[in-house]
Amino acid sequence: MSTPSESPKDQTAANGGSQKVASLYQAHKKIYPRSVAGLFNQWRWGLVFFTQIIFYGLAWLQWGGRQAVLFDLEARRFYIFGLVLFPQDVVYLSGVLIISALLLFLFTAVAGRQWCGYACPQTVYTEMFMWIERMIEGDRAARMRLDAAPMSSAKLARKAAKQVAWIALAVWTGITLVGYFTPIRELIPHVLHWRLGPWETFWIFFYGFILYLFAGYMREQVCKYMCPYARFQSALFDRDTLIISYDTQRGEQRGGRSKKADPKALGLGDCVDCTLCVQVCPTGIDIRNGLQYECISCAACIDVCDEMMSKVGYSKGLIRYTTENALEQHWTPRQILRHILRPRVLIYGGILALISIGFVTSLALRIPYKVDVVRDRATLARFTDDGQIANIYRIQIMNASEKPQTYTLAVEGLNGLQMVSEKSVTVDSAQTLWVPVELRLPYNAAAPGSHPIHIRIASGGYNIAEKSVFMVPR
Repeated sequence: MSTPSESPKDQTAANGGSQKVASLYQAHKKIYPRSVAGLFNQWRWGLVFFTQIIFYGLAWLQWGGRQAVLFDLEARRFYIFGLVLFPQDVVYLSGVLIISALLLFLFTAVAGRQWCGYACPQTVYTEMFMWIERMIEGDRAARMRLDAAPMSSAKLARKAAKQVAWIALAVWTGITLVGYFTPIRELIPHVLHWRLGPWETFWIFFYGFILYLFAGYMREQVCKYMCPYARFQSALFDRDTLIISYDTQRGEQRGGRSKKADPKALGLGDCVDCTLCVQVCPTGIDIRNGLQYECISCAACIDVCDEMMSKVGYSKGLIRYTTENALEQHWTPRQILRHILRPRVLIYGGILALISIGFVTSLALRIPYKVDVVRDRATLARFTDDGQIANIYRIQIMNASEKPQTYTLAVEGLNGLQMVSEKSVTVDSAQTLWVPVELRLPYNAAAPGSHPIHIRIASGGYNIAEKSVFMVPR
């Protein structure tokens, strides 16, 4: 018997060289997805065009003389069409994140990983990078032959052309993304003349490199090993969730046959074992093995299987969107739809509707300016020449509208309390102004100590009352 200190090589030698050392890591095998045509492929490419027209085009859209969507971190303002948001509006960001999470839960409970298969940036950009690869290197078989061939000038030219196209797309995507934080019409001349600031340079190349790496090389590994959604999706699935399924009862036993042969006489099911469903899968799985966490619901296997069924003269739907219960109990589409509207889905939908209504209502009723009152901490209170008690404040007024606004200031809370500074100020559009305010109270008008007051700022029918205190010295 070998001792614990012996190496695997020593143990193998002790056993006559027959023992093999098992590796803890499986070597990665490159996946060569085959191109596919069909209804779901059209939907997927439709969403690629839709999302990228928005992403690449929205940065160039103008609104009232400025970029329509701009996240100005330096000025700490977010512009979204006619909406101007300040850091104090972070609650709206929380609302967007909550609504997005609930939408993901709802869609997953109803129909699985639709987000992954059609709209996830990883999927969208991987499709774009693979399209470039197919245009330059050819479809699946041609790419496999090219990779297996020895290096030559033709192979080098194709590989170099692909890399140039990938890098160009990645860099342009990085520029566009940074263009949402630095106005893109100002950014492009800086890029062309190489006058970029350090942070723009870093983020353009960082985003470009991540896109190049994830969409060009890692691809399905991001979905399988890095994306947390693949790990917790099972908690959102149940037996009434629409998933891509292979009809085992109809398909087995699988096997090849001539088009004129009777599969029942041969003891075969409808699956001709062409393996096209495996060849088109971007994650390299065999859907015939059942539900797997690697499946991103892109439905490429449905398209190619339906095409093959049409060629051999069988009915479509051997691989289709269905539920586990429907597959086992042979439900009709109406029965499937009835079971989709189950308590989990209704709860997700109800909560989503309530939060969405609250979010939209809050935005619609949002007061177009914000106020913050800060006491002068250098001097809590002082006596004036005429014997009154004075307190100094600084009021921050943030104009969250696209027009200059005039604000009226007033104070209340103590008898005899007066505002001796400017009672009306004008703030430019989407700007912030600090206004010094001095409040005075006659001597002996209030007992020594801290007294609560309200400073009111009114404009355009809105009225904000900010709490503060007036200090009376002993």
